[in-house]
Amino acid sequence: MSTRKATLGATVRQRERQGRPSNRRGSRRPGHAKGYHHGDLPRALLDAALHIVETRGTAALTLRAAARLAGVSQAAPYRHFANKEAILAAVAEDGFRSLMAAMRRAAGGGDGPLERLRGVGLGYVTFATEHPSHFRVMFGREMADRSAFPALRQIATETFNVVVDAISDCQRAGLVRSEEPPADLALTAWSSVHGLSALLANGVLDKPVADVAELVTRDLFLGLGRRR
Repeated sequence: MSTRKATLGATVRQRERQGRPSNRRGSRRPGHAKGYHHGDLPRALLDAALHIVETRGTAALTLRAAARLAGVSQAAPYRHFANKEAILAAVAEDGFRSLMAAMRRAAGGGDGPLERLRGVGLGYVTFATEHPSHFRVMFGREMADRSAFPALRQIATETFNVVVDAISDCQRAGLVRSEEPPADLALTAWSSVHGLSALLANGVLDKPVADVAELVTRDLFLGLGRRR
């Protein structure tokens, strides 16, 4: 992610210095504008869309704006995305993949089920604070209805299931109460960690991310502990 963002940043700065790419040379057809041959046009458009969201907000994103920033013709994005909602859904889908990877990575170093469960929460908070624009698109009102985007709905479900699986492991180890379905407990855990992530990503909490994440995840998972 960091390499991709650095590459995009260099490309964006170059585009901004050069101004809007021209498509007036000769009889070049739409879709053959200078800079069209990215090798991965959908990826270039997603990076451009995310940059627009980061710098100007979701309302400023249009397919034309993404095309200008990616250096392609205005018609080119429509080969891959039907409308603004479609490219936002693709950005959100990309974000969920990265979020899932971050949670699994953070949980991977845990010594036991409970530590791995806490790692899932810490990975969630870390992703949200390091990629706030992705996070806002993923959970913004534009993506509230995912019924039109099956791939997005699927990856969002798989990401939530990382939490469910971590809680199931804790239940089997006798560390989390087992009288409730793991999905119900996962919803409780997710709601708490997501709320904290939103507060941090939006700059509402003026506290060190690592410290407050440790505090909240510790107290949350203590609360999930077996009743005596």
